[in-house]
Amino acid sequence: MNQARKKISIRARRVHRWFVPIAALPLLITAGTGSLYSLLLERDIDAFWLLKIHTGNLGVLNLQPFYPMLLGGLTVVVTVSGAAMLFKPSR
Repeated sequence: MNQARKKISIRARRVHRWFVPIAALPLLITAGTGSLYSLLLERDIDAFWLLKIHTGNLGVLNLQPFYPMLLGGLTVVVTVSGAAMLFKPSR
């Protein structure tokens, strides 16, 4: 049983190591553009282009149909792999 826990922990670390950099970029873009759009809107500056980026329309690359699912899926994978590392010690 102890060997199985080590394998789960090693897999969780690998998944976590790969997905955190991938997940961080869209999550930071979404958080940053949403916050900046709100701040600019309070100053009566309508930067609608920020809202398009916030929802996944990145110009040539339009991810709007599945951008929320992408963000949610990446968040779940990073959270689960991080929790697996936290609750299953590697030693």
